[in-house]
Amino acid sequence: MASINPSPRGRLLVASCQSGAEMATAVMAASPFEDGTGAKLLTGLDDRFSDGETIVRLHRDVSGNDVFLFQAIYDPTSPRTVDENYMAFWIAARAFREWGANHVTAVLPYLAYARQDKPSSFEYEPTTAKLTADFTRTAGIDRLITWHPHLREIHGFYGETPVHSLDALKLFVHLFADFAGREDVVAVAPDAGASKFITHFGRALNVACAIASKYRPRPEEAVVNEIIGDVRRHRVAIVVDDMISSGGTMVALVKKLAAEGIEEIYVGVSHNLCQPTSLEGLIDLHENYGLRRLIVTNTIPQTSSFLELPFLEVYDLAPIFAQAIFRIHYNEPLQDLFPFPTLEEA
Repeated sequence: MASINPSPRGRLLVASCQSGAEMATAVMAASPFEDGTGAKLLTGLDDRFSDGETIVRLHRDVSGNDVFLFQAIYDPTSPRTVDENYMAFWIAARAFREWGANHVTAVLPYLAYARQDKPSSFEYEPTTAKLTADFTRTAGIDRLITWHPHLREIHGFYGETPVHSLDALKLFVHLFADFAGREDVVAVAPDAGASKFITHFGRALNVACAIASKYRPRPEEAVVNEIIGDVRRHRVAIVVDDMISSGGTMVALVKKLAAEGIEEIYVGVSHNLCQPTSLEGLIDLHENYGLRRLIVTNTIPQTSSFLELPFLEVYDLAPIFAQAIFRIHYNEPLQDLFPFPTLEEA
């Protein structure tokens, strides 16, 4: 941990719009800020006029502050939409800039619109991920922290603005470490896009790997027509992915694995969007297709319906985000950010 010295970046301020308040508050409670940083917390910056326009008021002087602005762009626990939350975030960033903050770092645990990184085949669509990146830079953000974005190369859309895409690989290797070296275990990627991630994951755990071949006949619908790799020799499967949205991919994959003779299935995803269709599908997988455990993180506020699932576990990322903020604030590197050892060190 860095020593507590005066920071050239300014007074530390952890701030949030309404949907980011839960994570911002948890980050403030994490240990690095108990050591004399003098960090302040400022939440609930955004409100709405009667005509629907968003307004942001800071309620304090922020001149010279090093601001880390949290927002849950997707928040299924509130009536606020993705677009409303993004607009509130951009306006808040501009407010900090106009009122003299030294730095404004965005902390967006789930980076919405990252899936719209290119037009769909044979469709006339814009690259919306680039558009939202342009808005973020224009609003005044000079750095971005996010977790496991859908597109690893997303930093290219932000030009010269540094993007810290915190890597979920070490976390999932840690969470599934008990399966390391087992010959009856296979790690499965839900599609070709996740193949590199699952390869590194499988090597770290010293287990076999396989990749699902998937296509989408319609948006939000997935068909898994084959598994590339020998899964029939294995009894247990671990599926790791960046998100569960409608749940179509996960449902199709788990059912396919069960049909191939897999008896136990464990799933780890970074972002659970808490959609009702996925809730029904996951319950069915647990009751009828061998889904034993689902691990998600709190990049997205989880609804009560999901928190009540007996097979779901939520991993709290607040300490990791707190360490990232602490190190950036004191101009320290982000290497060795994770609080758990590698398999070689354990």
